[in-house]
Amino acid sequence: MAPDKFKGKPPKKDDKSKSAGVQFSSAFPATVEEIMGRTGMRGEATQVRCKVLTGRDANKVIRRNVKGPVRVGDVLMLRETEIEARKLSQGR
Repeated sequence: MAPDKFKGKPPKKDDKSKSAGVQFSSAFPATVEEIMGRTGMRGEATQVRCKVLTGRDANKVIRRNVKGPVRVGDVLMLRETEIEARKLSQGR
């Protein structure tokens, strides 16, 4: 039989697992206005034009690359609104 490493005491539980408050980073909602095209090495991302709804850049229309399914009217939660994606190149 293996030696008792707790010496009769029950193992302590993590205090974090009880009721740790979940911390999210701040984000700004933006609605998708137009789908511009596919981008990335294998076309895995979609470039969209979206309008920022709140924050310092409210009502600003910016280009962003989005991974995953997206439709016009969807709401994206953007962590930052200053940086804009590059324009898509117009083919080969």
